[in-house]
Amino acid sequence: MEDNKDNVLAEDEIISVIRNGDNQKIKEELDNYHDNDIAEALTKLDKADRIRLYRILGDERISDIFAYIDDVSAYLEELGLEKAADVIENMDADDAVDVLEEIDDEDTREQIIALMETGVTEDIRLIRSYDDGLVGSMMTTNYVSIPKDSTVKSAMRSLIKQAGKNDNINTIYVFDEHNCYYGAIDLRKLIVARQDTPLESVISTGYPCISANEKIEDVIDQLRSYAEDSLPVVDDEKHIIGVITSTDLVEAVDDAMSEDYAKLAGLSEESDIDEKVSESMKKRLPWLLFLLLLALGVSGVVSIFENVVKEIAIIVSFQSLILDMAGNVGTQSLGVTIRLLMDEEISKKEKLGFVFKEVRIGATVGLLLGLMSFAFVGVYMHFLKDAPWWYGFAISACVGAALLLSMVISSFMGAATPMLLQKLKADPAVASGPLITTLNDLVAVVSYYGLVNVFLIGLLGL
Repeated sequence: MEDNKDNVLAEDEIISVIRNGDNQKIKEELDNYHDNDIAEALTKLDKADRIRLYRILGDERISDIFAYIDDVSAYLEELGLEKAADVIENMDADDAVDVLEEIDDEDTREQIIALMETGVTEDIRLIRSYDDGLVGSMMTTNYVSIPKDSTVKSAMRSLIKQAGKNDNINTIYVFDEHNCYYGAIDLRKLIVARQDTPLESVISTGYPCISANEKIEDVIDQLRSYAEDSLPVVDDEKHIIGVITSTDLVEAVDDAMSEDYAKLAGLSEESDIDEKVSESMKKRLPWLLFLLLLALGVSGVVSIFENVVKEIAIIVSFQSLILDMAGNVGTQSLGVTIRLLMDEEISKKEKLGFVFKEVRIGATVGLLLGLMSFAFVGVYMHFLKDAPWWYGFAISACVGAALLLSMVISSFMGAATPMLLQKLKADPAVASGPLITTLNDLVAVVSYYGLVNVFLIGLLGL
């Protein structure tokens, strides 16, 4: 909460400086603020103030600021084609690609690209050549590389030369005589190395690299486990073509979580706040129709037990208790299982053990909650419904037993369903919360009314 207050204060100060200061003062004062804060303030200025600011700060600073704006296409239009090309040209290649993708008009996009320097456009076209979801589509060409046969002195000279255009210098990547990735050097080690020290002695040949053609979702755990500022990205011939940074990793994890959350909500993809109603309907309606059919199945099962409800109407009062708890425990098992399945190295034996663990958890929790329900419902029936003790606890026994049984089965389904889908080469995340909840409703209804029919009506003759 305190951070939000500080951000708002910074934005107000920036807006005040821009509107009240002369050009030199604005340039000097804004050097004290983070680009993200300036980006937030920029969106609240009028067009005249923004155009003035573009002229004062220059292309390089504006490019840094634009990298923090989500929908930057409207602001690019204010610059004009040539100025927009200059600004995008100063961005990291991956940020430039993101900005260009926000320009809806294909002709405008190509015109801007045509106005950029050849080296920049080559980097942009390289990143755009990889499909979304591949490592290559998220990499940046902002990195420093040196040949393996360099000396410490020449390596430092090359670093200084490349650092003028590339600020990602904490790790220097090394390529061999065939231009293939060879290893990496930590900047600190290079700085403290003596000039006569063989470069080979400071090269980490075991430093990992990632293929540009790998799926991001398949390497997220790998990237996270290394905890490096950046990792080199190589093509099929092992040539270094870019790096993926820790910032890229955070973005990848956020995208993956957003996508999985959308699937758990029963959507094919994440919805956008500016998305049209018709587009949202296309994403949601097919899934909801499928769930409607399942729900009709649940209702059909309930109708089978219509005579049971007629005989003992009070049991309907406790139906939602069984359904809700079964749905809750099933969804919990589902969430834990999908996280588990992100680890591709987990064995079949471990998966089976996990399913039994979830069943044991469901049984233990179900037994505890079943006993509590047995006590509470029995007391409730006697004191608030004036039922005899034996009648009240007969009802509560069915409630408690149904709760236990449904929670055990729901735990099993929550764990086993995504594993089954994975076995069938389907995305486990499509075993969404709504699907599991609907299936668990079916389990709970059959368990509850089935026990009432067998125990209360069949055995006790109530």
